[in-house]
Amino acid sequence: MRLRYAFRLYPQPGQRIALARAFGCARVVFDDAVRAREDARTAGDPFPKAAELSRTLITEAKRTPGRSWLGEVSSVVLQQSLRDAEAAYRNFFASLKGERKGAKSGAPRFKSRKDSRQSIRFTANARWSITGSGKLSLPKIGAVKVRWSRALPARPSSVTVVKDAAGRYFASFVIDTDPAADAARMPDTDQTVGIDLGPAHFAVLSDGTKTDSPRFLRRAEKKLKRAQRELSRKQKGSKNREKARLKVARAHAKVSDARREFLHQLSTRLIRENQAIGVENLAVKGLARTRLAKSVHGAGWAQSVRMLEYEAARYGRTLVRIGRFEPTSQTCSACGVKDGPKPLHVRERTCNTCGTLHDRDHNAAINVKTAAGPAVTACGAPVRPGLVPARHEETGSHGSPLEPCAA
Repeated sequence: MRLRYAFRLYPQPGQRIALARAFGCARVVFDDAVRAREDARTAGDPFPKAAELSRTLITEAKRTPGRSWLGEVSSVVLQQSLRDAEAAYRNFFASLKGERKGAKSGAPRFKSRKDSRQSIRFTANARWSITGSGKLSLPKIGAVKVRWSRALPARPSSVTVVKDAAGRYFASFVIDTDPAADAARMPDTDQTVGIDLGPAHFAVLSDGTKTDSPRFLRRAEKKLKRAQRELSRKQKGSKNREKARLKVARAHAKVSDARREFLHQLSTRLIRENQAIGVENLAVKGLARTRLAKSVHGAGWAQSVRMLEYEAARYGRTLVRIGRFEPTSQTCSACGVKDGPKPLHVRERTCNTCGTLHDRDHNAAINVKTAAGPAVTACGAPVRPGLVPARHEETGSHGSPLEPCAA
């Protein structure tokens, strides 16, 4: 399957200017493509094809005085920006027809230089490479210093350079993982587990293990409140306001990074120790509209389940989601009798039928494992999936071969 490996970049001042120029050119080409589509829709004409947009918005635009600066960046960056616009429209139309799962996708909108995230993508045709000294060599940008936190498992097919709201730069590589290496890294096991996610404890397992919620957002509230107050007092458009905005963004990035690291470690441990995992399909959007909204968003339940999902697919584990209306907290895990809902402040209860004393979360985790059915309880089932294709715009190209990549 295809995965992304992200590494921190540290460009020099001149390289920052070159990256800003590339971000701007890619943004302009994307906006021109959206404008051309909207003009055609308003006039009642058919939408222009990708080849026509490439010729008019890139090749011919470079020869005009108003767009001559497009030639200062790699043409692959501009072509990939057009592909992003085409993919955005495909997703929009597929969502209108009901062919795309999830929430409805809106029509593509114009990008802004003030967006919190800027990105450009280089495929193999761009002739980017990783130098012998471990730097990332990008066309018309130069060799950028990379902080390699781990070695790349294979040769990447493309690289995306991202600048986030906190002003940090990242290189995101698309890698084809090796199923044989993944199977050797995570050998099969005979353990199964059910997970109950909640606000009191982030995760309670069916074996009784409890993982406390780190509450990263709650612990950083005081610092975030102070930084946001300083930002609100700065004059709009001033340099001091930009400094205050970066301070707020970095504080939020610190919380997000800590939460992501915690969820990665937890999901990897669960996948390593268990062959099959049952988890409840929570209505996170509904819970986020209650008084528990901040705790729900700060916990990252949906992100945790997504991590378990792709890691299970990668390492040949089984992940089963049970329905959110399954009465896991109302059913006795010992005798199976359902005795009705209980208020949230009731953390322990005694079954009226068999007399068993239950911890609310532990009992729910056992019922989650039971409700998942044979897919969870059948250890050693053939669960090694096939390859999962990446999105069309991230599949690389068949251009010049890359230099051997070594971190």
